[in-house]
Amino acid sequence: MPTYPLLFEPLFFAKVWGGRALEHLSKPIPPRENIGESWELADLASTSSGGAGGGSARSIIANGSLQGRSLNDAVALWKTDLLGVTPATPAGCFPLLVKFLDARENLSVQVHPSPAYARSHPGAHLKTESWYILHARPGAVIYKGIKPGVSREEFAAHARANSPEIVDDMIALPAIPGECHNLPSGTVHALGAGVLVAEVQTPSDTTFRLYDWGRTGRELHTEPALECSDFSMPPPAARLGAGRSFATLVTTEFYTINELSLRAGESHAVVSAGSEARSRPVVVITLSGHARLESPSGVTSLMTGSTCLIPANLAGASRIIAEADARLLAVPVGA
Repeated sequence: MPTYPLLFEPLFFAKVWGGRALEHLSKPIPPRENIGESWELADLASTSSGGAGGGSARSIIANGSLQGRSLNDAVALWKTDLLGVTPATPAGCFPLLVKFLDARENLSVQVHPSPAYARSHPGAHLKTESWYILHARPGAVIYKGIKPGVSREEFAAHARANSPEIVDDMIALPAIPGECHNLPSGTVHALGAGVLVAEVQTPSDTTFRLYDWGRTGRELHTEPALECSDFSMPPPAARLGAGRSFATLVTTEFYTINELSLRAGESHAVVSAGSEARSRPVVVITLSGHARLESPSGVTSLMTGSTCLIPANLAGASRIIAEADARLLAVPVGA
């Protein structure tokens, strides 16, 4: 069966901290529920009970001949035509997870397994993630890393006491739309209230919660979180410069995040000529506006809030053409 760019049905998750802002991305979220997460592209064989409920979480394809089947079905069917040189996960799943997060309230202060912790705990998995800020209420912040000068002993004492002083130990940054923040695994972090982000991450659901703002009923994981916490400075924020149409915002060993800002009628290749990304799948997230994707398999419409997976065997010959002013993220998957 020939490959083609895939679109997906979102998976919605109600959260105590969630809201209704995903409606601004044309998401058909359930009425009268506070939805914190919309999983746009997911292929997890299992999840944590606090994340997606403990079962599998697999995106359902919304277009073409595979409509109604899962992303994992496409991985199994298309193999290297879809993945190129990018390996699947050890469980045979697609190696990226894409979400939108709506933080009506503060998210818990949390951390994901550091490389050292993951090596010594076989059930734990690295989780490197990146936030692209879409919207923020005036005065909203994100928490990213631990302040220089805060000792491990001081931070641990505040965590073990479940003290709000742990928030004062963290670096608070203004949440500025258009900025992209990379959070390597081991970075202590939290989304502040009033922030809407697109999140690109490795496909792990392992999270250790350090502090939950006085909310009760959700487990804290103080000791493993402290063991994972990285006290080095996290990478600075990146953004597309004024007047530019393309920039690489984040480069990791797992994915690269490129931003495209196109005026109506402008076009841009999905990957640059000669780029190693031409042999990798590319995920395109439409943040605003409307565009079309032209690939050897035909034309795919890219609407605000949509996430499209371009198979590796098509990515190098695909272009994005803006139907109206459009802002998109193009994410080659793999190193």
